[in-house]
Amino acid sequence: MRGFSDEEREQIRADLMDAGETLFARFGLAKTTVTELTDEVGIGTSTFYQFFESKEELYLAVLQRVAEDVYHEMRAAGIPEIDDPYRMTIELLNYIVDEIESNPLIRQLIVDDELGRLRSSQSPAEREAERQADIGYIETFVEPFFETGRIWGPDSETVAAAIAAIPYVALHRDDIGEERYSAVRDYIIEAFARGVTATEVK
Repeated sequence: MRGFSDEEREQIRADLMDAGETLFARFGLAKTTVTELTDEVGIGTSTFYQFFESKEELYLAVLQRVAEDVYHEMRAAGIPEIDDPYRMTIELLNYIVDEIESNPLIRQLIVDDELGRLRSSQSPAEREAERQADIGYIETFVEPFFETGRIWGPDSETVAAAIAAIPYVALHRDDIGEERYSAVRDYIIEAFARGVTATEVK
């Protein structure tokens, strides 16, 4: 088995993540095989395991990359520049929920109900590290308002964790009912934004 240079390893890993994002979004985790992933990249199946222990680990790595991309997109969209904490919270939550609803990779994850399977492949320490990373992204938007008293809560991390929890309403779209879902989603977002900010909303 020949070795790879650092540049080759970096490229193969990136190619596997690109292939994973495409195939997982199209077929889901269960129906995507390691062979299909490696065929897309042009490497042998055994080589896959030099980069990822399992396709579940690859899926989690792809999801983390998506989260990082969304974070940078929200910053590029100007959300951190919104000076009104109520409006910032509304925009932040709508952006995250829109991403969950529209991203085909995440939609496939929800449709196939594979989140539990992915979580079970992680150790408790890995799950906690992932949660902390996700909360950390959101906390960067919250902290400036929290420090000036314009968003209230026990601490900025708790507020960020609450914001991170709200988009899970998208997982219950079928339970809520299609005809009512949009109104419920908007109400939850607005109620939270009203409650957590010190801004009077007229």
